[in-house]
Amino acid sequence: MPERLATPLVGALGGYLASLAGWPLPWLLGSLLAVILVRCAGWRLGELPGGRQTGQWLVASGIGLHFSGPVLEQVSGHFLLILFAALGTLLLGLIGIAVLRRGGVDRATAYFASLPGGASEMVNLARRHAAQPDQVAAAHSMRLLLVVLIVPALFSWGLPPVEAPRPAAVDWHWLAVLLPGGAVLALLWRRFGQPNPWMLGPLALCAAASAGFDLQLGLPPTLGALGQWLIGCSLGCHFDRPFFRRAPAFLGRVLLFTLLAMLVAAALATALGWLADADRGALMLGMMPGGITELCLTAEALQLSVALVTAVQVLRLFLVMFLAEPLFRLWQRLSPGRE
Repeated sequence: MPERLATPLVGALGGYLASLAGWPLPWLLGSLLAVILVRCAGWRLGELPGGRQTGQWLVASGIGLHFSGPVLEQVSGHFLLILFAALGTLLLGLIGIAVLRRGGVDRATAYFASLPGGASEMVNLARRHAAQPDQVAAAHSMRLLLVVLIVPALFSWGLPPVEAPRPAAVDWHWLAVLLPGGAVLALLWRRFGQPNPWMLGPLALCAAASAGFDLQLGLPPTLGALGQWLIGCSLGCHFDRPFFRRAPAFLGRVLLFTLLAMLVAAALATALGWLADADRGALMLGMMPGGITELCLTAEALQLSVALVTAVQVLRLFLVMFLAEPLFRLWQRLSPGRE
């Protein structure tokens, strides 16, 4: 218990120092790195129970409030572009499969470690198909860490500086309904076995309310920072010295295919944006092989199209959930006996 209580304090210190240094997403990246450094130093900080879920609930609610009526019309008008972008990111998994297979990783482990889906869902599928769930979990954790550390910095320092927008209005009467309602919907989402419930449940409710009632609202900055801090602390608890020492060759290949996938995603997004005359920065961010929460936060911080990034990420998530297992079984039937 003392270690769990110390985790948010360490994360808060890291987030505060990162905010002083002017980092992008300071409360996410600062708390993440602070917890990792302390755990690698030997202090076994524990994950705060419910911390990541609470952080996702707050962040998703804020992201959902970006979905005004005009924004939804813009997203629906780009549906084919969003579909192609989501399918393109799925194909990036082929890079990981090829890299891991060349390193001697078995077929099932290479497949489920390479798909850009939710880590918990991929680990469950890995167990079902006799893969190595620890390697699948390590691959997704390593990829998420790389994307969280690299992408916000590259986008923040690579894009021209933008003037901070005026803070969105805060209406506690609406938030008093939407925040608890999002938590209830997340619990129902989880009850029915849907993926990423604490992200997609609150996001769906707040997006529907924002578009339906033209709310033009936002979360208080304090709640947004609180969500980032909780997520960063939780992510940091997945890493320690034994993690980085475990199977260094495997983690090296994960590093290689993640960097390659990011480069290919950037090239694909540039081409799609040019063909469709769409926001290339938002498309590039939406196609990165990372988690929906962290990439949508990056879009929000950099004032890119949060709705476009979210749409690509959500569609990709559902495509992975519905297609991952059937495609693996098809691969097994087409080339049986080859591990």
